[in-house]
Amino acid sequence: MTDAATLASAGAPMGERRSHIWDRETNDHYVEPAWCSERLFDVEEFYGRINDPCCGFGTIPEAAYRAGIGATACDLVDRGYKGGWVEDFFTSTWPRDNIVANPPFNIAERFVRHALEVTGLKVAVIFPTARLNAAHWIRETPLRRVWLLTPRPSMPPGHVLAAGGKPGGGKMDFCWLVFERGHQGPAELRWLHRDV
Repeated sequence: MTDAATLASAGAPMGERRSHIWDRETNDHYVEPAWCSERLFDVEEFYGRINDPCCGFGTIPEAAYRAGIGATACDLVDRGYKGGWVEDFFTSTWPRDNIVANPPFNIAERFVRHALEVTGLKVAVIFPTARLNAAHWIRETPLRRVWLLTPRPSMPPGHVLAAGGKPGGGKMDFCWLVFERGHQGPAELRWLHRDV
C-alpha cells in the first residue's frame, strides 16, 4: 500500500485538495448555507412558530421568515443577529412549538433531549451523517425523518465568514434529523436537494 507521503516524496502528482480544514471555532459556531433550511421549510410542515436556540448569524430564522413561518432566535453568545437574544438553552425551560437548529455536534444528544422536553411538536437539527451509525441514543427518540443534504454543504466557522471568507469545498456530509412528538416506528430516509 502506498501512502500520500510516499507518493509526494517520489514526485508523483497529487490530486488537488478542494476541501477546507479550519481551526476549531470557539463555542462550535459553524454556519450552514441558507439553502439547507430553505429547502427544509419547503418539504417539512411546521405548525406554530420555530425557535432557533443556536441562531448564530440568523440563517435559520431568516429562512423561516421567508417561508412565512414565525420564528424566535437566541444563542449562548451574541453574534450580532439583530432578531435574537442571549440565552443558555440548557437552563431555559419556556415552551416552544418547534425547534430548528444547527447545534454543536459534540452536544447533539444533550441538545435533542432537552429540545424534546421543551417542544410541543417538532425538533429538527443538522447532524453529521457519518455520526449516525454511532448515535445509539437516537433509538430512544421519536425520530420521524432523516433528510440527507445534497450536494454536500460547506459549513465554515463563523469567524471565517465574519472576516469575509467564502464557503466552499465542504468535506463532511450532513443531514437534518426531524423528531416529531408522538411518532412511533421507523424513521423515513429521504434526500433534500439544494436545487429543486
